[in-house]
Amino acid sequence: MQWHERHLSGSMCERTRNGFLTNWFPTMSLDPDPQPRKKVKHYDNGEPHFLTFSCFHRMPLLSKDRTREWFIDSIEGARNEHGFHLWAWVIMPEHVHILLWPPYQLISPDPRSLRGRIRGILTSIKRPVAKRAITYLRKNAPDFLQRLTVKNSGRVYERFWQAGSGFDENVSEPGALHAMADYIHQNPVRRGLVNRAVDWPWSSARDWMRLPDSRIKVDRTIPPTLDVPWTNRRTDRGT
Repeated sequence: MQWHERHLSGSMCERTRNGFLTNWFPTMSLDPDPQPRKKVKHYDNGEPHFLTFSCFHRMPLLSKDRTREWFIDSIEGARNEHGFHLWAWVIMPEHVHILLWPPYQLISPDPRSLRGRIRGILTSIKRPVAKRAITYLRKNAPDFLQRLTVKNSGRVYERFWQAGSGFDENVSEPGALHAMADYIHQNPVRRGLVNRAVDWPWSSARDWMRLPDSRIKVDRTIPPTLDVPWTNRRTDRGT
């Protein structure tokens, strides 16, 4: 079976994916834009990560092609900087899903370094997009920029992204990865934006199916097993 042929689709996928993911990851929300209720703790142990983060106040700030292109540039830049494997992604109008793997060999042993760590990866992806978007709005739509302005403890600044890290779920079961990728790709279909996942140009669905005109090439490296040293595994999954 080929790498992309394991990708689930259709109604069977809907039934399988939801039960599959909620059984293995009971803390994982199947809402298209989950909002965590507590501070996110990142576990940088070499496991894959399912990431979700949203625009400020869930506004559709990613509805313009130019902003989506900026986001794609940032993903590529972050991948070059941190060396993570990119397995699946989708850009929705107000949120993003990414499935990626930073192998433990590439995570800096220096606790002060953010190289290969999720906090550093998120910063490398999100900060350039916010900077370019706010610069554009300041020049071309200053009135709209007021909607992104925050006043906090005497400081005044603009936010493109919702505060915090968003949703971060470590994946310890390799069998869940294909279901997660399909969940990511089906977001535009569930929203009614397209009829088929491959018709949405702002995801990795086309590349998974080896179709042309994909914005980013994913890494075809999803393994049958996850080689994470036992010393790096989490011992507090219930927290």
